[in-house]
Amino acid sequence: QVQLVASGGDLVQAGGSLRLSCAASGLTFSNYDMGWFRQIPGKERDFIAGINWSGVSTYYADSVKGRFTISRRNAENTVYLQMNSLKPEDTAVYYCAAQLRYTTRDYYTAGEYRYWGQGTQVTVSS
Repeated sequence: QVQLVASGGDLVQAGGSLRLSCAASGLTFSNYDMGWFRQIPGKERDFIAGINWSGVSTYYADSVKGRFTISRRNAENTVYLQMNSLKPEDTAVYYCAAQLRYTTRDYYTAGEYRYWGQGTQVTVSS
């Protein structure tokens, strides 16, 4: 079955960096566009970054532009989220998600994604 396993979350001080990874299995990774979302308790899951199947096109929420970078290695079935200049408001559970590239309509809506990882906690202290 399809599995997305997110890792790399940690406790970090404001201004620090983290790199999240999401390893996919059970699917043909290069057929999927990928996204990262985050969620805090009591809030909706928010779009952070998206990347198309080839890695050529990327998309970011305004709140993370210039600080976060999404990338992927299809040969390793992995998508990454490099997070720099972290702020306390970046604290959340981060989720990776996959949607079939042939049916992608947008990258920003959680409901468009078919498969989800289990989430990894990122905590930024001030």
